[in-house]
Amino acid sequence: APEEGVQRHREQDEFRDRRRIEPHEFEVFFDPRELRKETCLLYEINWGGRHSIWRHTSQNTNKHVEVNFIEKFTTERYFCPNTRCSITWFLSWSPCGECSRAITEFLSRYPHVTLFIYIARLYHHADPRNRQGLRDLISSGVTIQIMTEQESGYCWRNFVNYSPSNEAHWPRYPHLWVRLYVLELYCIILGLPPCLNILRRKQPQLTFFTIALQSCHYQRLPPHILWATGLK
Repeated sequence: APEEGVQRHREQDEFRDRRRIEPHEFEVFFDPRELRKETCLLYEINWGGRHSIWRHTSQNTNKHVEVNFIEKFTTERYFCPNTRCSITWFLSWSPCGECSRAITEFLSRYPHVTLFIYIARLYHHADPRNRQGLRDLISSGVTIQIMTEQESGYCWRNFVNYSPSNEAHWPRYPHLWVRLYVLELYCIILGLPPCLNILRRKQPQLTFFTIALQSCHYQRLPPHILWATGLK
C-alpha cells in the first residue's frame, strides 16, 4: 500500500539521519591511550550492495553495545534476513568473550550478513576468554583490524558533528599506540601469549604501555610488525 511505503521510507530516512556524536565524545572514546570504561559503536549497514549506506551510533546501556546492536538490528522492520548485508563496526573497545559468542551466534543464524570490525583498543586483552572470543570471530569470517589514522579520519567525516571548517582536523593519535595494539592483535590471532602490558595509575593519572616479548613472539610474529614498533 502507498501509505505503508511512505512510512517505510520515512523510517529509513530517520535511520540515516541519526544524531552524530560530538567531537569531544569521539576524542575521549577513540583515543587508544585512554582507558575509558564505556564503549562507543559507530556502524554502517549496506543492503545488497546498494550505494546508500545507513549510519548510526550507539553506546553501552545495561547491556554491552554489541548485544544492543544485534537485538535492535534483528527486530527492526527494515531487517531482511534473506538479503545480503554488509555491516561495518567502528568500536572503541574490542568485544569481550561473551559478546564475541553472541556475535558468532548471530552470524551463524544469518549467513547473508558479513561483518567488518575496526577497534581502537583491545578490551582486557590478557583474559583468555576475550582472546579466544576474537579468534572465534575471525574463524567465523569476521574481519578484525585496529583502527589507523585512515579509519579515524573516515569516522570523523561520517559520524562526528564537526563544524564545516574542521573537516580535516580529526585527532591524530601517536602511531606507536596503534602499532602496539596491532602487535597484540597479531599475538591473539596466532595464539601467542600476551606481549602488551597496560598499567593504569590513579596518582598521577597516567597509563603505562610496556612490551614483554618471548622467543615465541620473535619466531612467529611477522617481521614487519616488529619493525613497525621498533623492536627488531
